[in-house]
Amino acid sequence: MEIIPLSFPLNGLSTLSLDKPLSIAIGHFDGVHRGHQNVIRQAVNAAKESEMLSAVLTFDPHPKEVLGQGEQYYRCLTPFDAKTALFAELGVDLVFIMKFDLEFASVSPERFVNEVLRTLRAKQVVVGFDFNFGHKGSGNAETLKQLAEPDISVHIIEPLIENGVKVSSTYIREALEQGDLELAERLLGRPYEVEGIVVHGDKRGRTIGFPTANLQFNAPYIAPRLGVYAVMAWIGDTSYPGVLNYGLKPTFNKDELKPVMEAHLFDFNSDIYGEHMRLQLLSFIRSEKKFNSIAELVEQIGSDSEQAKAIHGYN
Repeated sequence: MEIIPLSFPLNGLSTLSLDKPLSIAIGHFDGVHRGHQNVIRQAVNAAKESEMLSAVLTFDPHPKEVLGQGEQYYRCLTPFDAKTALFAELGVDLVFIMKFDLEFASVSPERFVNEVLRTLRAKQVVVGFDFNFGHKGSGNAETLKQLAEPDISVHIIEPLIENGVKVSSTYIREALEQGDLELAERLLGRPYEVEGIVVHGDKRGRTIGFPTANLQFNAPYIAPRLGVYAVMAWIGDTSYPGVLNYGLKPTFNKDELKPVMEAHLFDFNSDIYGEHMRLQLLSFIRSEKKFNSIAELVEQIGSDSEQAKAIHGYN
């Protein structure tokens, strides 16, 4: 899969090896959830059937972040590298990363179709039913059909419904805020993941019999509800079941302002400081709370570990 950065107006495309027309899925696709996957698979399948190249056209940064419509869009479900890896798993040939800036935000729907899609040799475009584009979101999926056809066919994918609610990045964010990891997994089609580097912490865990790996995020992730979780940690290609505390550590810290993500991996003793670690959050166990003594905390961590082991089926 080839990743191609773009900016508007499109220049220098003659250097690209676009020797076939494209079937393009368009969207920001944060989360690459099951609804997004339906859009992308439609583009990929159509490309295979008609000897086209499959492509994703996405935007960076999030349009609403640039337009000042919500700071929450700075935080993501899937950072760039994770998102493109998921595109590759879906069989995409090309990923166009359009720089979203104020100049591109001012482009009319007509110019987007004529100066982006036709310049890219799009033969088919696939979008979700709620797709909006062009200056101030003035174009929608039906507008796209009117402007693009007949030379560019437009397929509009209907929403995917879970529990009577549209599968969306917003719905997933709400599930994470509530600690409903099982719902988040159903919506994503995979466990929610964060990743980063293992860094030094205060090392209190090892003094009470539960050494932990402290994860420093490598991207501004959407954070889950504060509390304790059953997790699967991946270091390289090897997985390790464990229990995670994500919180402010109120038993020890009175004025801590930044939550810390600490994973205790079962029967694990290796030195992994500086290593890359990926955490799959599987199930919420309990909310964070303050304990009256270290002994009470140790007892609770032991109970949390046993509950996490039961979730893992770990003996």
